[in-house]
Amino acid sequence: MIVSALHTAVDENENLKKIGDKLIAAFDSIGFCYIINHGIPQDLIDQMFGVSKIFFDLPTEAKLKCSRPKDIADNNGYVEMGRESLNPERPSDLKEIFNFTPNYAEFWPTKEVPDMKDILNKFYDECKQIAFRILDVFTLGLKLEDRNFLRNSHKNIDCDGNFYYCIKPGQVRCGEHSDFGTLTLLFQDGIGGLEVCNKNGDYIPATPVPGAICVNIGDLMQRWTADKLKATKHWVLIPETEVLKNTGRQSIVFFIDTDDDFVIKCLDGSDKYKPFSTFDYLNEKIAIAYQ
Repeated sequence: MIVSALHTAVDENENLKKIGDKLIAAFDSIGFCYIINHGIPQDLIDQMFGVSKIFFDLPTEAKLKCSRPKDIADNNGYVEMGRESLNPERPSDLKEIFNFTPNYAEFWPTKEVPDMKDILNKFYDECKQIAFRILDVFTLGLKLEDRNFLRNSHKNIDCDGNFYYCIKPGQVRCGEHSDFGTLTLLFQDGIGGLEVCNKNGDYIPATPVPGAICVNIGDLMQRWTADKLKATKHWVLIPETEVLKNTGRQSIVFFIDTDDDFVIKCLDGSDKYKPFSTFDYLNEKIAIAYQ
């Protein structure tokens, strides 16, 4: 499903309600949708892909200087090939990652990629603003009485361990998994490989749409809505053609989580899931991925 006019309709209440209904319908059926007319400049998106390619093309020893610490609580920095496994039942994912959160990431390849920090900070600010707009229309779609409920539970979105990653050639580039947080914004290149599991249990391609953001919900939102909305499993496979098989795939991801100390309780009051803090849940999931 493609949802349009999110950017231009911000001040039009009736249109926002319609967009909110479309989002809920998409997340209730397949768990993914595309958003266009989002307002993030394409030039900035292109710059992001540009600096990420330069970084991942650096020699391994240069990238390792920016490595993510072994401490699970710090999720910022470079993650080398095979260090993360989103499906622990599979071998480690053959992908490289650079995790980034403003004010937390301390290791930058300033000599090799001097513009990287500035561009990532600008892009992060743009993603944060679109994240709040999506949360606002999501609030309308869920018919919550407090119009600011979701926005207020994500006040520290710029401190919550959101990150970006880029994937390079390998076997299974990313094992089947559902995302951990509330919502995910995904910017894809044209290589493809992302597949989404539908309600019949079949994986179908999430073909890149030029200029669009692919959006899906994560485990926190599923539990928050007491399974009204499902965090859909997905994976990234190798393209079948020889040319694409040997071409690096890049993606940029903005993970949206509630504040660390926020306690998730079922919105319908059912207590289908016991209340839990975002911090504890995310750290538990990250620990499993980095065993």
